[in-house]
Amino acid sequence: MICLGIESTAHTFGVGIVDGSGKVLANEKAIFTTESGGIRPYKAFEHHVLLAEFVLKSALQNSGVKLNDIDLIAFAQGPGLGLTLRSGAVMARTLSKLLKKPLIGVNHCIAHVEIGKQTSGFKDPITLYVSGANTQILAFAAGRYRVFGETLDTGVGNFLDNFGRLLGLGFPAGPKIDELAKLGKNYIPLNYTIKGMDFSFSGILTNAEKKIRDEREKNNWKISDAFLHDICYSVQETVFAILTEATERAIAHINKREILLTGGVAANTRLQVMLASMAKDRGVKFKVVPRELAGDNGAMIACAGILAHQAKVQTKDSAIVQNWRTDQVNAVWVK
Repeated sequence: MICLGIESTAHTFGVGIVDGSGKVLANEKAIFTTESGGIRPYKAFEHHVLLAEFVLKSALQNSGVKLNDIDLIAFAQGPGLGLTLRSGAVMARTLSKLLKKPLIGVNHCIAHVEIGKQTSGFKDPITLYVSGANTQILAFAAGRYRVFGETLDTGVGNFLDNFGRLLGLGFPAGPKIDELAKLGKNYIPLNYTIKGMDFSFSGILTNAEKKIRDEREKNNWKISDAFLHDICYSVQETVFAILTEATERAIAHINKREILLTGGVAANTRLQVMLASMAKDRGVKFKVVPRELAGDNGAMIACAGILAHQAKVQTKDSAIVQNWRTDQVNAVWVK
């Protein structure tokens, strides 16, 4: 079986081609970026529509697979931005009808988990899923991926982008913050908000904004390199400590023996180090999704589509579901 997966939940339009054994044959993408500000839904939609055919052709060419060889079409049905989700859904429906092949709608969040499980070999992990709009601590129980902890306001990826916007770092800001933080030497105290296994980032953002404003007022509305490095370092240390603490509580509460880190922010080197240290202290296994599969991508959609199809899941209604929660999906393919 060969599945073509389409990702379009936010800034990325991706097409992945995966075979029945889980081998990624191609994983092409085009990412909407800006020099300032955050993602602009209509501009991202235009970006996806403009580049969709190019990304599809690149995936087919690099995989060596012809369009007629595709057995299954999978697409990210939600959650995500309405306009960008529609761009992928329209292409998926068109290909399904053209090729007369089954169409599977995939939950974007679960696709991140499944590609992480496949690449790590983990069977029953606690998963820290960190992306733009979503930040959740997940574990499988009673037929679904249950949310044992999650953000009460914004996802950690969006938080980092909003913080980066305060510093004029452009979009996406996460990778730039990661590099700047490595140069930081002094910790600047910030809010630390955690409630059991749930957490909140908006207060930290407000606190950081005040620190940045105070720095500008003291230095003729400029930010020194030293302060820039220190504030990035401090934000990462604070936010990732919260995520590590919440994950450790989940491990203690549920008593699992594996920790999986997945999602776009999983590529952050400091978060990886903090979780690895905690896992070692706990005596549990820890793995991170490969960097090329951490951010939004079509290969993870194809992987999840194959699992669902093999479990005889059918998508009768292919309308997008913007607020499709992880714990609303019956994961019948998980044994």
